[in-house]
Amino acid sequence: MSAVVRPAEDRFAPMRVDDLDDVMTIENDLYPFPWTRGNFRDSLAAGHSAWTLRSDVGALIAYAVVMIALDDAHLLNLSVARERQRRGHGWRMLDWMASVARDHGARSMLLEVRPSNLTGQRLYSSYGFEVIGRRRDYYPAIGGREDAIVMRVAL
Repeated sequence: MSAVVRPAEDRFAPMRVDDLDDVMTIENDLYPFPWTRGNFRDSLAAGHSAWTLRSDVGALIAYAVVMIALDDAHLLNLSVARERQRRGHGWRMLDWMASVARDHGARSMLLEVRPSNLTGQRLYSSYGFEVIGRRRDYYPAIGGREDAIVMRVAL
């Protein structure tokens, strides 16, 4: 009988300053108006819950940042490396962040998503987020500003 060696599972870990080179590589690849290194540093310094998802060989797959205040969580950033998209990693990262928020006493999670981000909207809707409003001219966009769709889910 031969043993079958299975690769280790992808793993979640708290984001650290040491992760920011990898985070910035993905952030800059995905977005025309990415978060800056300073945005991530400030989030870490403020004590926001920031997490990474890495493969068994250490490659960064996804990351997210959530701000938790009292019984509400605000998902500030959730991103999946372009070459890893459409494989369920976004769902796993979102589910992980919801679990972290619940563990810290949050009863709901709020987020903003661009109207042009149909993939993100589908992910959030399939998770149970519902549209609760709109923020006018929230995001920078080529040629001006873009609104944000505000969504919320009960945890």
